[in-house]
Amino acid sequence: MGIFDRLSRLIRSNINDLIARAENPEKMLTQIIEDMRRQLAEAKQEVAVAIADERKLRAQVEEERKQAREWEKRARLAVRENRDDLAKQALIRGQEHATHAAEMDLQWNQHRAETERLKDSLRQLNAKIEEAKRKKNLLIAKQKRAQAQRRIHDTMAGMADQSSFRAFDQMVDKIETQERQALAAAEVSAELEGDTLEGEFLALEPGGDADVDDRLLALKQQMGLLPAADGGTPKALESGDDEVHDAEIVAEESDALEVEEESGT
Repeated sequence: MGIFDRLSRLIRSNINDLIARAENPEKMLTQIIEDMRRQLAEAKQEVAVAIADERKLRAQVEEERKQAREWEKRARLAVRENRDDLAKQALIRGQEHATHAAEMDLQWNQHRAETERLKDSLRQLNAKIEEAKRKKNLLIAKQKRAQAQRRIHDTMAGMADQSSFRAFDQMVDKIETQERQALAAAEVSAELEGDTLEGEFLALEPGGDADVDDRLLALKQQMGLLPAADGGTPKALESGDDEVHDAEIVAEESDALEVEEESGT
């Protein structure tokens, strides 16, 4: 199992544990990111060890190649000194170092490729953690909005229950009933505690309606629709008498003219 597989499992385990405990979302996200950063730091250390091993292996390859070249030089020296036996031994030793160098070079190339993949995975993981840090505030805002929507839903659902409104209406009716009863009790007390004789005399006194009747009668008299208080004739009737009188005068004058005409004839 690779280090990033272990890191992934550890992160998932921590996240699942935090979700199962149903902690505060903001604290939970902060804790998740902290765990991811801690695991990332451990992964960086392991990648650093892999890089160090790769460099060490490369140095060993270079050393084996150097030894191969050194033994080749010694073989040449032995040949110049007519020591073929030493030259053969030097060539054999040099071949051994060259073979080791080739084998180690193959391992080094494989290790280097693996190290590059680890470094790339590490960069990707670091980028994801940074993205998670940027998204944390957005996720917290979404969670708070979801909580607000849930509270609104619960409130509206509670308003669907009419028992509170019925209780309020019943209380209104009760208060109004008490008010009417209080007014009635006050009225009864006033009637029982007052002077009945005085009340009867007050009933005989003209009230506001009598005053209005007098004002209406006076208005009609001013308009001539009713006789005046001194016994005079209404204006409308007086006007009619004048017209009758004028008609009588005209009739009399007409009769006089007719008489004169007959006398003249």
